[in-house]
Amino acid sequence: MKLSTYVIKRAGYAIFTLIGLSIFVFVLARVLPGDPARMAAGPRAPSWVVEQLREQLWLDKPIYTQYFYWLKDIIHGDLGYSIYTRRSVTQDVIEYLPASIQLIILAGIFEVIGALILGVMAGRYSYKWPDNLTRFISYIGISVPAFVWAIIFQLLFTWVMPIFPTSGMFSPLMIPPPEITGMSTLDALITGRFDAFVDVLWHMVLPALALCLGGMAQDARIIRAGMVENQEKDYIAMATSHGLPERLVTSKYLLKPSIVPAVTVMGMDVASLLGNAFLVEIVFMWPGFSKYGINVMLSKDLNAIVAVVLIMGLIFAIANIIVDVIVIHLDPRIGGK
Repeated sequence: MKLSTYVIKRAGYAIFTLIGLSIFVFVLARVLPGDPARMAAGPRAPSWVVEQLREQLWLDKPIYTQYFYWLKDIIHGDLGYSIYTRRSVTQDVIEYLPASIQLIILAGIFEVIGALILGVMAGRYSYKWPDNLTRFISYIGISVPAFVWAIIFQLLFTWVMPIFPTSGMFSPLMIPPPEITGMSTLDALITGRFDAFVDVLWHMVLPALALCLGGMAQDARIIRAGMVENQEKDYIAMATSHGLPERLVTSKYLLKPSIVPAVTVMGMDVASLLGNAFLVEIVFMWPGFSKYGINVMLSKDLNAIVAVVLIMGLIFAIANIIVDVIVIHLDPRIGGK
Protein backbone atom coordinates (compact mmCIF):
# COMPACT_ATOMS: atom_id res chain seq x y z
CA MET A 1 0.00 0.00 0.00
CA LYS A 2 1.33 3.43 -0.94
CA LEU A 3 2.10 5.80 1.89
CA SER A 4 -0.23 8.49 0.51
CA THR A 5 -3.09 5.99 0.27
CA TYR A 6 -2.42 4.81 3.81
CA VAL A 7 -2.42 8.38 5.15
CA ILE A 8 -5.68 9.24 3.35
CA LYS A 9 -7.27 6.09 4.75
CA ARG A 10 -6.19 6.93 8.30
CA ALA A 11 -7.38 10.52 7.85
CA GLY A 12 -10.82 9.21 6.85
CA TYR A 13 -10.94 7.08 10.01
CA ALA A 14 -9.94 10.14 12.05
CA ILE A 15 -12.79 12.22 10.59
CA PHE A 16 -15.38 9.58 11.50
CA THR A 17 -13.86 9.32 14.97
CA LEU A 18 -14.06 13.08 15.48
CA ILE A 19 -17.70 13.13 14.37
CA GLY A 20 -18.52 10.39 16.86
CA LEU A 21 -16.58 12.22 19.57
CA SER A 22 -18.44 15.46 18.83
CA ILE A 23 -21.82 13.71 19.16
CA PHE A 24 -20.83 12.05 22.44
CA VAL A 25 -19.39 15.21 24.03
CA PHE A 26 -22.24 17.41 22.75
CA VAL A 27 -24.88 15.12 24.25
CA LEU A 28 -22.94 14.67 27.48
CA ALA A 29 -22.53 18.44 27.92
CA ARG A 30 -26.28 18.94 27.46
CA VAL A 31 -27.40 16.30 29.97
CA LEU A 32 -25.12 17.43 32.80
CA PRO A 33 -26.97 19.07 35.73
CA GLY A 34 -27.29 22.84 35.65
CA ASP A 35 -28.87 25.41 33.38
CA PRO A 36 -26.25 27.04 31.11
CA ALA A 37 -28.59 29.94 30.32
CA ARG A 38 -29.11 30.70 34.01
CA MET A 39 -25.37 30.45 34.70
CA ALA A 40 -24.63 32.80 31.81
CA ALA A 41 -27.27 35.35 32.80
CA GLY A 42 -26.46 35.22 36.51
CA PRO A 43 -28.51 34.15 39.53
CA ARG A 44 -30.34 37.52 39.80
CA ALA A 45 -31.31 37.84 36.13
CA PRO A 46 -35.06 37.97 35.41
CA SER A 47 -36.69 34.88 33.94
CA TRP A 48 -37.42 36.57 30.63
CA VAL A 49 -33.71 37.32 30.17
CA VAL A 50 -32.86 33.68 30.84
CA GLU A 51 -35.50 32.51 28.36
CA GLN A 52 -34.27 34.94 25.72
CA LEU A 53 -30.69 33.70 26.19
CA ARG A 54 -31.90 30.10 26.04
CA GLU A 55 -33.47 30.82 22.66
CA GLN A 56 -30.29 32.49 21.39
CA LEU A 57 -28.24 29.42 22.38
CA TRP A 58 -30.85 27.03 20.88
CA LEU A 59 -31.28 25.41 24.30
CA ASP A 60 -35.07 25.44 23.88
CA LYS A 61 -34.80 23.06 20.90
CA PRO A 62 -34.47 19.25 20.93
CA ILE A 63 -30.90 18.06 21.37
CA TYR A 64 -30.58 16.77 17.78
CA THR A 65 -31.66 20.19 16.51
CA GLN A 66 -29.09 21.85 18.74
CA TYR A 67 -26.40 19.56 17.33
CA PHE A 68 -27.49 20.31 13.76
CA TYR A 69 -27.17 24.08 14.28
CA TRP A 70 -23.86 23.62 16.10
CA LEU A 71 -22.43 21.40 13.33
CA LYS A 72 -23.53 23.88 10.68
CA ASP A 73 -21.70 26.65 12.52
CA ILE A 74 -18.62 24.45 12.91
CA ILE A 75 -18.45 23.91 9.15
CA HIS A 76 -18.38 27.70 8.73
CA GLY A 77 -15.62 28.05 11.33
CA ASP A 78 -17.87 29.26 14.14
CA LEU A 79 -17.42 27.35 17.41
CA GLY A 80 -20.25 29.24 19.09
CA TYR A 81 -20.53 31.83 21.83
CA SER A 82 -18.70 31.45 25.14
CA ILE A 83 -20.64 32.39 28.25
CA TYR A 84 -17.34 32.43 30.19
CA THR A 85 -15.42 35.00 28.12
CA ARG A 86 -18.51 36.64 26.56
CA ARG A 87 -17.14 36.32 23.04
CA SER A 88 -16.70 33.80 20.24
CA VAL A 89 -15.11 30.49 21.20
CA THR A 90 -13.14 30.71 17.95
CA GLN A 91 -11.47 33.88 19.24
CA ASP A 92 -10.67 32.12 22.51
CA VAL A 93 -9.05 29.22 20.67
CA ILE A 94 -6.96 31.58 18.54
CA GLU A 95 -5.81 33.44 21.64
CA TYR A 96 -5.12 30.60 24.08
CA LEU A 97 -4.18 27.55 21.97
CA PRO A 98 -0.82 28.83 20.59
CA ALA A 99 0.54 29.34 24.13
CA SER A 100 -0.20 25.72 24.97
CA ILE A 101 1.10 24.44 21.62
CA GLN A 102 4.54 25.97 22.14
CA LEU A 103 4.65 24.56 25.67
CA ILE A 104 3.73 21.10 24.36
CA ILE A 105 6.37 21.30 21.63
CA LEU A 106 9.11 22.02 24.18
CA ALA A 107 7.81 19.30 26.51
CA GLY A 108 7.72 16.86 23.58
CA ILE A 109 11.33 17.68 22.68
CA PHE A 110 12.39 17.12 26.30
CA GLU A 111 10.45 13.85 26.41
CA VAL A 112 11.87 12.38 23.20
CA ILE A 113 15.48 13.36 23.93
CA GLY A 114 15.32 12.28 27.56
CA ALA A 115 13.64 8.97 26.74
CA LEU A 116 16.22 8.15 24.07
CA ILE A 117 19.15 8.98 26.34
CA LEU A 118 17.81 7.07 29.35
CA GLY A 119 16.46 4.15 27.31
CA VAL A 120 19.63 3.63 25.26
CA MET A 121 21.83 3.94 28.33
CA ALA A 122 19.74 1.42 30.26
CA GLY A 123 19.51 -0.99 27.32
CA ARG A 124 23.19 -0.80 26.42
CA TYR A 125 24.29 -1.39 30.01
CA SER A 126 21.44 -3.65 31.11
CA TYR A 127 21.56 -4.96 34.67
CA LYS A 128 24.41 -2.60 35.52
CA TRP A 129 24.38 0.65 37.48
CA PRO A 130 23.21 2.85 34.53
CA ASP A 131 20.26 0.50 34.05
CA ASN A 132 19.45 0.49 37.77
CA LEU A 133 19.66 4.28 37.90
CA THR A 134 17.38 4.62 34.88
CA ARG A 135 14.82 2.24 36.35
CA PHE A 136 14.85 4.17 39.63
CA ILE A 137 14.29 7.45 37.79
CA SER A 138 11.55 5.84 35.69
CA TYR A 139 9.65 4.53 38.69
CA ILE A 140 9.62 7.99 40.26
CA GLY A 141 8.66 9.69 36.98
CA ILE A 142 5.76 7.34 36.31
CA SER A 143 4.35 7.34 39.84
CA VAL A 144 4.32 11.13 40.43
CA PRO A 145 1.60 13.12 38.56
CA ALA A 146 2.57 16.11 36.43
CA PHE A 147 0.91 18.69 38.69
CA VAL A 148 2.85 17.33 41.69
CA TRP A 149 6.09 17.80 39.76
CA ALA A 150 4.91 21.34 39.01
CA ILE A 151 4.48 22.09 42.72
CA ILE A 152 7.82 20.46 43.57
CA PHE A 153 9.60 22.53 40.92
CA GLN A 154 7.96 25.71 42.17
CA LEU A 155 9.08 25.05 45.74
CA LEU A 156 12.55 23.92 44.69
CA PHE A 157 13.32 26.73 42.26
CA THR A 158 11.60 29.49 44.25
CA TRP A 159 12.80 28.88 47.79
CA VAL A 160 15.84 26.61 47.53
CA MET A 161 17.42 27.60 44.21
CA PRO A 162 15.78 30.67 42.64
CA ILE A 163 17.03 29.91 39.11
CA PHE A 164 13.91 29.73 36.96
CA PRO A 165 10.81 31.95 36.98
CA THR A 166 7.82 30.10 38.35
CA SER A 167 4.82 31.92 36.88
CA GLY A 168 3.63 33.71 33.78
CA MET A 169 5.08 33.89 30.28
CA PHE A 170 7.28 37.01 30.51
CA SER A 171 9.32 38.73 33.18
CA PRO A 172 7.65 41.84 34.66
CA LEU A 173 9.99 44.28 32.85
CA MET A 174 10.04 42.41 29.54
CA ILE A 175 8.02 43.94 26.70
CA PRO A 176 6.25 41.15 24.75
CA PRO A 177 6.93 40.96 21.01
CA PRO A 178 4.21 42.00 18.53
CA GLU A 179 1.62 39.25 18.14
CA ILE A 180 1.85 37.61 14.72
CA THR A 181 1.27 33.87 15.10
CA GLY A 182 0.15 33.86 18.73
CA MET A 183 3.18 31.75 19.71
CA SER A 184 5.39 34.17 21.64
CA THR A 185 8.60 32.24 20.91
CA LEU A 186 7.99 32.28 17.17
CA ASP A 187 6.82 35.90 17.22
CA ALA A 188 10.00 36.89 19.06
CA LEU A 189 12.16 35.18 16.43
CA ILE A 190 10.23 36.71 13.54
CA THR A 191 10.57 40.22 14.95
CA GLY A 192 14.20 39.76 15.99
CA ARG A 193 13.41 40.00 19.71
CA PHE A 194 15.93 37.43 20.92
CA ASP A 195 15.76 38.79 24.45
CA ALA A 196 12.04 38.03 24.55
CA PHE A 197 12.66 34.60 22.96
CA VAL A 198 15.12 33.63 25.69
CA ASP A 199 12.81 35.02 28.38
CA VAL A 200 9.84 32.95 27.17
CA LEU A 201 11.97 29.81 26.93
CA TRP A 202 13.22 30.39 30.46
CA HIS A 203 9.60 30.60 31.67
CA MET A 204 8.70 27.42 29.76
CA VAL A 205 11.42 25.12 31.13
CA LEU A 206 9.77 24.15 34.43
CA PRO A 207 6.20 23.56 33.16
CA ALA A 208 7.58 21.64 30.16
CA LEU A 209 9.68 19.41 32.43
CA ALA A 210 6.73 18.84 34.76
CA LEU A 211 4.61 17.77 31.79
CA CYS A 212 7.10 15.42 30.17
CA LEU A 213 8.63 13.50 33.08
CA GLY A 214 5.92 10.82 33.26
CA GLY A 215 5.95 10.11 29.53
CA MET A 216 9.75 10.28 29.40
CA ALA A 217 10.05 7.62 32.10
CA GLN A 218 7.54 5.33 30.40
CA ASP A 219 9.15 5.70 26.96
CA ALA A 220 12.62 5.05 28.38
CA ARG A 221 11.41 1.78 29.90
CA ILE A 222 9.92 0.67 26.57
CA ILE A 223 13.12 1.51 24.65
CA ARG A 224 15.18 -0.31 27.25
CA ALA A 225 12.99 -3.42 27.04
CA GLY A 226 13.23 -3.43 23.24
CA MET A 227 17.01 -3.11 23.26
CA VAL A 228 17.46 -5.87 25.84
CA GLU A 229 15.26 -8.18 23.75
CA ASN A 230 16.95 -7.37 20.43
CA GLN A 231 20.47 -7.75 21.86
CA GLU A 232 19.87 -11.49 21.83
CA LYS A 233 19.01 -11.56 18.11
CA ASP A 234 21.33 -13.33 15.65
CA TYR A 235 21.88 -10.31 13.43
CA ILE A 236 23.31 -8.33 16.37
CA ALA A 237 25.69 -11.18 17.20
CA MET A 238 26.74 -11.38 13.54
CA ALA A 239 27.36 -7.63 13.30
CA THR A 240 29.45 -7.72 16.47
CA SER A 241 31.42 -10.78 15.33
CA HIS A 242 32.32 -9.00 12.07
CA GLY A 243 34.08 -6.33 14.09
CA LEU A 244 31.66 -3.47 13.48
CA PRO A 245 32.08 -0.57 15.92
CA GLU A 246 29.88 -0.79 18.99
CA ARG A 247 28.42 2.66 18.35
CA LEU A 248 27.41 1.65 14.81
CA VAL A 249 25.82 -1.59 15.97
CA THR A 250 23.84 0.25 18.64
CA SER A 251 22.65 3.17 16.51
CA LYS A 252 21.97 1.40 13.19
CA TYR A 253 21.11 -2.20 13.97
CA LEU A 254 19.92 -2.25 17.57
CA LEU A 255 18.17 1.06 18.22
CA LYS A 256 16.04 1.29 15.07
CA PRO A 257 13.95 -1.88 15.63
CA SER A 258 13.88 -1.26 19.37
CA ILE A 259 12.22 2.15 19.23
CA VAL A 260 9.29 1.11 16.99
CA PRO A 261 7.03 0.24 19.98
CA ALA A 262 8.22 3.34 21.83
CA VAL A 263 7.43 5.68 18.91
CA THR A 264 3.73 4.83 19.10
CA VAL A 265 3.65 5.47 22.84
CA MET A 266 5.69 8.67 22.45
CA GLY A 267 3.24 10.04 19.90
CA MET A 268 0.27 9.43 22.14
CA ASP A 269 2.14 10.81 25.16
CA VAL A 270 2.98 14.02 23.33
CA ALA A 271 -0.64 14.34 22.14
CA SER A 272 -1.91 13.84 25.69
CA LEU A 273 0.26 16.66 27.02
CA LEU A 274 -2.50 19.17 26.24
CA GLY A 275 -4.85 17.30 28.56
CA ASN A 276 -2.17 16.80 31.21
CA ALA A 277 -1.42 20.52 31.15
CA PHE A 278 -4.71 21.48 32.82
CA LEU A 279 -3.36 21.72 36.36
CA VAL A 280 0.23 22.44 35.34
CA GLU A 281 -0.81 25.63 33.56
CA ILE A 282 -2.79 26.70 36.61
CA VAL A 283 0.17 26.06 38.94
CA PHE A 284 2.54 28.09 36.75
CA MET A 285 -0.16 30.64 35.77
CA TRP A 286 0.55 29.91 32.13
CA PRO A 287 -2.06 31.65 29.92
CA GLY A 288 -2.77 28.62 27.78
CA PHE A 289 -5.63 26.60 26.34
CA SER A 290 -5.62 23.97 29.08
CA LYS A 291 -6.13 26.58 31.79
CA TYR A 292 -8.94 28.00 29.67
CA GLY A 293 -10.44 24.50 29.48
CA ILE A 294 -10.58 24.18 33.26
CA ASN A 295 -12.32 27.54 33.61
CA VAL A 296 -14.99 26.81 30.98
CA MET A 297 -15.71 23.42 32.54
CA LEU A 298 -16.23 25.02 35.94
CA SER A 299 -18.54 27.57 34.28
CA LYS A 300 -20.45 24.85 32.37
CA ASP A 301 -19.77 26.71 29.14
CA LEU A 302 -21.20 24.14 26.72
CA ASN A 303 -19.82 25.48 23.45
CA ALA A 304 -16.37 26.01 24.89
CA ILE A 305 -16.32 22.56 26.55
CA VAL A 306 -17.17 20.83 23.28
CA ALA A 307 -14.55 22.90 21.45
CA VAL A 308 -11.85 22.00 24.00
CA VAL A 309 -12.56 18.28 23.78
CA LEU A 310 -12.77 18.33 19.97
CA ILE A 311 -9.46 20.15 19.62
CA MET A 312 -7.83 17.61 21.92
CA GLY A 313 -9.34 14.84 19.80
CA LEU A 314 -8.04 16.52 16.65
CA ILE A 315 -4.54 16.73 18.13
CA PHE A 316 -4.68 13.02 18.99
CA ALA A 317 -5.83 12.20 15.45
CA ILE A 318 -3.02 14.22 13.86
CA ALA A 319 -0.46 12.72 16.23
CA ASN A 320 -1.73 9.24 15.41
CA ILE A 321 -1.26 9.81 11.67
CA ILE A 322 2.23 11.24 12.18
CA VAL A 323 3.20 8.29 14.37
CA ASP A 324 1.93 5.85 11.73
CA VAL A 325 4.07 7.53 9.06
CA ILE A 326 7.16 7.39 11.29
CA VAL A 327 6.57 3.76 12.19
CA ILE A 328 6.11 2.81 8.53
CA HIS A 329 9.38 4.58 7.75
CA LEU A 330 11.13 2.60 10.47
CA ASP A 331 9.48 -0.71 9.49
CA PRO A 332 7.86 -0.70 6.01
CA ARG A 333 6.27 -4.11 6.66
CA ILE A 334 3.71 -2.46 8.99
CA GLY A 335 2.24 -0.39 6.15
CA GLY A 336 1.96 -3.38 3.87
CA LYS A 337 4.76 -2.25 1.58
